[in-house]
Amino acid sequence: MKKFIWTLALLACSSFLVAEHAQAQTMPMTTTSSETVEEVDIVPEEMTPEAINAMVARMSDDEVRNLLLDRLDAVAQKGEVVEDPATFVEKMAGLWAAFVAPTVTAIKVLPNLIPSQMDAFSNFASFYGGASGVLTLFGLMALALAIAFGAEFGVRTWFIKVRNPDASDSGKSLLDAVRFLLRRFLREIFGLVVFYIVLRLVGRAILSPEQIIFASPFVGYLIWMPRLAAAFSRFMMAPNRSDLRLVNVDDHWAKFIHRCIVCVVFLGGLMIFVVQFNGANGVPPGKSLIGYWINMLVYLNIAYMCWYARDGLSDMMRGTDPDNTRFDEMVARSYPYFGIAVVVATWVVVSILAGMGIFKQILQGAHYTTMFLLLFTPAIDTAIRGLVRHLVPPMLGEGEVAEQAYVATKRSYVRIGRVIAVGIVLALIARAWDFNSFDLLQDRAGVADNLFSFLMTVIVGYIAYEGVSLWINRRLAAEMTALGMSQEDADNEMGGGGGSRLSTVLPLALVSAQTTIIVIFGLLAVGNLGIDITPLLAGAGIAGLAIGFGAQKLVTDVVSGIFFLVDDAFRTGEYVEIDGTMGAVEKISIRSMQLRHHRGPVHTIPYGEIPKLTNYSRDWVIMKLKFTVPFDTDPNKVKKIFKKIGQEMLQDELFKDDFLQPFKSQGVFDIDDVGMVIRGKFMAKPGKQFMIRKEIYNKVKSAFKENGIDFARREVRVALPDMEHHEEMTEAEKTALSAAAAAAAQQQDEQGPASAPKGPD
Repeated sequence: MKKFIWTLALLACSSFLVAEHAQAQTMPMTTTSSETVEEVDIVPEEMTPEAINAMVARMSDDEVRNLLLDRLDAVAQKGEVVEDPATFVEKMAGLWAAFVAPTVTAIKVLPNLIPSQMDAFSNFASFYGGASGVLTLFGLMALALAIAFGAEFGVRTWFIKVRNPDASDSGKSLLDAVRFLLRRFLREIFGLVVFYIVLRLVGRAILSPEQIIFASPFVGYLIWMPRLAAAFSRFMMAPNRSDLRLVNVDDHWAKFIHRCIVCVVFLGGLMIFVVQFNGANGVPPGKSLIGYWINMLVYLNIAYMCWYARDGLSDMMRGTDPDNTRFDEMVARSYPYFGIAVVVATWVVVSILAGMGIFKQILQGAHYTTMFLLLFTPAIDTAIRGLVRHLVPPMLGEGEVAEQAYVATKRSYVRIGRVIAVGIVLALIARAWDFNSFDLLQDRAGVADNLFSFLMTVIVGYIAYEGVSLWINRRLAAEMTALGMSQEDADNEMGGGGGSRLSTVLPLALVSAQTTIIVIFGLLAVGNLGIDITPLLAGAGIAGLAIGFGAQKLVTDVVSGIFFLVDDAFRTGEYVEIDGTMGAVEKISIRSMQLRHHRGPVHTIPYGEIPKLTNYSRDWVIMKLKFTVPFDTDPNKVKKIFKKIGQEMLQDELFKDDFLQPFKSQGVFDIDDVGMVIRGKFMAKPGKQFMIRKEIYNKVKSAFKENGIDFARREVRVALPDMEHHEEMTEAEKTALSAAAAAAAQQQDEQGPASAPKGPD
């Protein structure tokens, strides 16, 4: 170890002496016993390696270490350059200067545009042997292209035949249209592949390597790329076949947008080709900046298309989905302006990169890829909505609940598809700019890595959020649809059977799961930004303790609600009574429940305040009806009438499935001063008893009338002696008798009526 330290010290001393070779140093040398110190004059020119080694040998370890540290500090201070960091204003000023530099430079060198191109053409002609050589080159290229086009035409015409469906065929479905367009698109792509292979073989056969250097990018950028873009555009737009078009746009706008797409791709390829052509022929890009002006034509073409065809683009984005939301409508209306904004943003970014001297990605067409993907993203959204509309299973059941569940399912699939599409688009844009996300994950590249991890966490969390919501909503819709209760039935009378136990718990489970996902992935996302989430977790724990101690009533409500749900004491839609408060369970939360009274008021009751709960809608309901008939009525006859009515209602399609036990007589229940009270009863499903009761009342009334049975009425009978001589009574006596009868009737009314048939309100 000491030898290693001495070696380092030797190196330090050597560098020190060499750096200070013009000066003589006087260094105090201390003996190992540290008792005497002698000063030795050191002359760097006279110091040999042996002398330096001997000097170091007489130094202690601490002296060697101090000498080494002093020398390293001196070197570091000498090489250290302190620069003040740029302020925000300075950074913005630098970006502005980089942004305006290409435009200012392009205007300044505009007079050099034509001469520079003439120089490039002159150098090009000189390289290929003058005008005759250029004509020979283009002639050979034309021959190779003709042969390649002929081979492509023959393959597409004679070997690959796609039957063009009749436009008047009304039986075509979306699947049929997609199949035809896909077959036609694959035929075009295969033809382009044949065109490329034949052109490559023929070109290598008749062109020299120097000629291929020019011909290859010329064909690739000015012929191959536009034709490929035209094939993609024909697949989506079908400009000449409105009956097969996959997007919602009329013929005029379809043809216009198709032409603009091909023109934009052609101009983009022309820009890249011209810049490379000039560079290869002695004209640097900064001499004429012709690429800048062609690039401006690309932007102007796209902006003009978005503005002029804004109605058609909005219709295309709107689609034909009848369940479009307000967000979809907003996207459709703003899509043309979004396209213009993308063009402007791309122009700004490219101008800044050009002003900073970064041309690699520009020459690779990264900005065109980015612009195309951003412009095509809303169209991808329309395609996602169309696919979901045709691929989601049909609606289960009927009614408002099933329809709402179907729409919610579609929206969930659309949102999941949107998140996945955005992730793919961002990955493609990153790839276009030579930004590899996998390398980023492996290298852990600081802020960029944190941002990427944050976005990935948010995307995964959102997909989990939507997936849980989709699954629970589908289960909830299936439960609600299986009950077979319509909204009309729920509105008619209170006291229905309500939902199932699962349909009652699922809404709470959905809220709990969504909250859990938001909290967990929110904390993970914040942590991926490099923020320490330990204080957040500690604060959440303290807040939980504060709630536990300071809000004991809230804890009581929550715990009581959990046990009520575990006990299955009530379900949504059931008619219950809580300490004198009655109503149907309309909504439940983690702390309280809401009861809707049959007259309209809503009662909110915390779970902790429920002493007992009476459920009137669980499993079955017995309804008992009372009928008062005169004393001389035969009870057996009434019994037969009730039995007949019960049998008839069991045969009625409207009521037979609602009975658990038929309507029947229970005999004479009571005898009062009016007549005999005969009671009947039936057992039915909860919520169905009220409609059955109404029908039974109607049938009993009709049956009594047919059998000559009257309902008992309250009567006042006055018995007077010597009524056998009532014909001989004077008018005064008759008046007095009527007054006495009226007084008796009034007295009877004041005593209160006898019991009458009653039922629930």
